Amino acid sequence: MNKNNFKTAVLLAALGGLIMLISSILVRGPGGLVLGLGIGLAIAFSSYWFSDKLAVKASRAQPVTEQQAPQLYRIMRELTQRANMPMPKLYVTPAEQPNAFATGRNPEHAAVAVTQGIMKILDEEELKGVLAHELMHVGNRDILISSIAAAIAMGIMFTARMAMWGAIFGGGHRGGNRDGGGLGALLLIFLAPLAAGLLQMALSRSREFEADHDGAALVGNGEALARALEKLHASAKQVPMNVNPAQASMYIVNPLTGRKVNFAGLFSTHPPAEERVRRLRDWRP
Repeated sequence: MNKNNFKTAVLLAALGGLIMLISSILVRGPGGLVLGLGIGLAIAFSSYWFSDKLAVKASRAQPVTEQQAPQLYRIMRELTQRANMPMPKLYVTPAEQPNAFATGRNPEHAAVAVTQGIMKILDEEELKGVLAHELMHVGNRDILISSIAAAIAMGIMFTARMAMWGAIFGGGHRGGNRDGGGLGALLLIFLAPLAAGLLQMALSRSREFEADHDGAALVGNGEALARALEKLHASAKQVPMNVNPAQASMYIVNPLTGRKVNFAGLFSTHPPAEERVRRLRDWRP
């Protein structure tokens, strides 16, 4: 469709190819490729249908009514009317780290969640900028893409671990020592999560920039979101959040900024905050 969507298709294909490669090492011959394809399709299908429920459950988000969160509803109603989009379900999570995310397979089945922490530090204009950003993720269908990418990445790590244990306990009698397959599988446990992380990072960065740009266009300025991002990024360094690294990309700022994560989570899926703020302040209608 456009350059960004082409890049998305290429990166998702690379993720899918990686999981098939791992499976072909785990199960030699065509059977391994079939296994990898089956795993990839199962992950993509489940992510498509259940990404919103899984994300909401993982964050312990609770739905809120208009009586409970009148400001959220007022802002979101204004934004959806401007964007000519359906109203998403609104949630609040108990996390103290100021942050937000959107989820759902399409605009008709979308949800936007904010943390308790974000409600405490942003003024109304800044919160509007954040919600506009998340709504543009919904409109651009970024949530589905990032959910599938995150699910495939988790599948890659799971399959790589299967390959490792297969190499340790079954490699010798299958000729793993002769053709290097056992050693290759052992190396794969380290290299596959690294590759998956790099692909996720490349996929997410351009979409974050695009959601920033489109969100600024929706509210008519980039300053409010720029101020919000500065506050959120600074707070993320101070207030930790317990988030699966594979799901960090769905948040507006990296929730793992202030904590050490495992090898697969070393690569941020978010662009540098300074660059996002600069672009927003340079934005013109």
